[in-house]
Amino acid sequence: MILDKFRLDGKIAIVTGSNTGLGQGFCVALAEAGARVLGVGRRDSEETLAMIGKDKFAYMIADLGDVGCVDKIIKTALDTYGGIDILVNNAGIIRREDSLNFTEKDWDEVMNVNLKTLFFLSQAAARVMVEQNRGGKIINVASMLSYQGGIRVPSYTSSKSAVKGLTMTLANEWAKYGINVNAIAPGYMATNNTEALRNDPDRSKAILDRIPAGRWGTPEDIMGAGVFLASSASDYVNGFTLAVDGGWLAR
Repeated sequence: MILDKFRLDGKIAIVTGSNTGLGQGFCVALAEAGARVLGVGRRDSEETLAMIGKDKFAYMIADLGDVGCVDKIIKTALDTYGGIDILVNNAGIIRREDSLNFTEKDWDEVMNVNLKTLFFLSQAAARVMVEQNRGGKIINVASMLSYQGGIRVPSYTSSKSAVKGLTMTLANEWAKYGINVNAIAPGYMATNNTEALRNDPDRSKAILDRIPAGRWGTPEDIMGAGVFLASSASDYVNGFTLAVDGGWLAR
């Protein structure tokens, strides 16, 4: 049965940014499909735990702006569940400022979370997957700004463009180990990162006017794509960035 290929029974997943928004959506989706999930967030993920239950979800608090958290995340996953089959690099931050005034601090903070830790966590998880010799799935969260320039977000656009490219590079290298590396590019979602835009009537209207679906996306909108890329249904999908954007890029 084709639906069986979407099942994640027995799989172990790590999801960063698990305490809210899209990360919470990924956690719920993977758990509903059968996986056990370790959530990682800068704050507690008690709300996510309440939604899933402790039989399929555990969480830890980590500062993803410091690459030193990587070893602790991997060790916690192995100590808690005994392996790693899926990694969802969802956590990301944004800083908004005119490029003429953008600071080194805002550049580095965004790059550290959105790209540096993403790479080294992927590397560490892939090493475990290679040792386990049963393949694996890595899903990076890219952005509409992996394709477009954006306005007043130079470090965010740079990081998300790099995520798209890095996804292809890692897919090329790790496919031989049975590890699929792909990405999801969410459209304009109702999350913390877009709160300023949604609160600006002019910017919000301009964005909604361009989205054929006519609405902001929700965490539920990325759940199906997450399960697909985490499951054996996507075993021949490598290095692709899937837009879940309500049609934004089609305009």
